[in-house]
Amino acid sequence: MNRLLLASFTCAVVWGIASVAQATEQTPEKASISFGSLETQKADAVQARAEAWLKEVGKADPATLAKVAAIWKQEDRAILDRLGDTFALGNADAAKLMAQAQDPSAPAPTKVPELFKDEKQSQFFKANLALTYARALSQRRVHEESLAVLALFQPEQVVDPAAYLFHRAVAEHELLQKVDATRSIDRLLDDVIGSPERYRTVSTLMLLDMYTWKDKDLGAIARKMDNIERRLELARGGPQTQKLQKEVVSRLDELIKELENQAKNQSGNGGACPPGGQPTPGNGGGPNTNAPMQDSTIANNGGNGTVDPAKLHKLVESWGSLPPREQARALQEMTQNMSPRHREAIESYFRNIAQASARP
Repeated sequence: MNRLLLASFTCAVVWGIASVAQATEQTPEKASISFGSLETQKADAVQARAEAWLKEVGKADPATLAKVAAIWKQEDRAILDRLGDTFALGNADAAKLMAQAQDPSAPAPTKVPELFKDEKQSQFFKANLALTYARALSQRRVHEESLAVLALFQPEQVVDPAAYLFHRAVAEHELLQKVDATRSIDRLLDDVIGSPERYRTVSTLMLLDMYTWKDKDLGAIARKMDNIERRLELARGGPQTQKLQKEVVSRLDELIKELENQAKNQSGNGGACPPGGQPTPGNGGGPNTNAPMQDSTIANNGGNGTVDPAKLHKLVESWGSLPPREQARALQEMTQNMSPRHREAIESYFRNIAQASARP
C-alpha cells in the first residue's frame, strides 16, 4: 500500500488489526460455511509434495531429507517459508534467486527470471517458488516484477491461493491498476475458503482507498508522485519514470490554469456569483456552506456513494463514539453504490472496529 493510504488509514489499521488474531501465515482454519473453491493446503500435504519433488530432481539423499524434516518441524513458520527453504535445498538457482529477492541491499530485478519459464521444471516447483519470490519482492516494493512473476501462474496452482491473490492485489493496487486489483480482491473475498483475516482487512482497506480514486484530481497526482518516488528509490529513473514525471507536471499545469480561470471568473463578477449569474449557497442564496459537516453525512458529500478520504479518516476515528443509528446511516451512505460483495466486506470491517473499541 502506498504511503498516502497508510497515512489516511493509520487509525483504521490499528483498530482493525486489534480485532483479529495475531498475524501469521500458517494454514487458516476452514470456514464452516463457504462457497469458495480455493483453500490453503495443509502443512503435512505440502511437505509430502515437497519431498516427492526432491525425489524427482534426485535430491532425496538421507542428509538432505534430514534437513527437510528439520525445516518442516518449525511449525511456527509459514508454510511458504518452509517450502521455499525446501526448494533451495533441491535447486541451486532457486536458492540464489530467493537470497537476492530477500536481500534489501541487492539490486531490484528488472525482468522475470528464466527459471519460472523453464519447461523442464515441474509446475508445482515453478508456481510455488514464484509466489515465494513475488512475496519477497513485494516486501521491498518491487511491484512490477512481483506482478509479472505472479501473472505466469494461477491461484489454483499454488499451495496458498490466499497469499497469491493478496500479493497480486497489492502489486496491482500500488501500480494503480484499479480494475485488476478489484478483480483479485473479489476472488480473495469470494473464492478462498478461510482466508486469513489480515488479508481480508487490508484488502478491504484497498477497496475503500480505490473508491476514493479520481482520474485527474490532486489525489491522482499524489499517487503518481508516490510511484515515481518508489521507482527512484529502486534506481529506476528510466523512460517509464520520466513518462510519469511528465504526466505529473502536465496535470499540475492544467490544475494551475483551472485555478487561474476560476479566479478570473470570480473577479469578473465581483466574487458574488459563478458564471451565469446564479446565486450561490452561503451568499444570500441558500444554506451556509461554511458550517461544519454533520457526522451523519461524513461518509458522503453528494449522495452518490463516493468516499472522501479525509471524511473517511474522520469517520474511522470517531466510529466508536457514534450512536448505532449514526453508524448505520454512515455505512448506508458510504456503500450505497458499491457491489453487494464490497458492501459486505466494508460493513464487516467497520463491525470489527466497533467490537474492538467496545473492549475494555
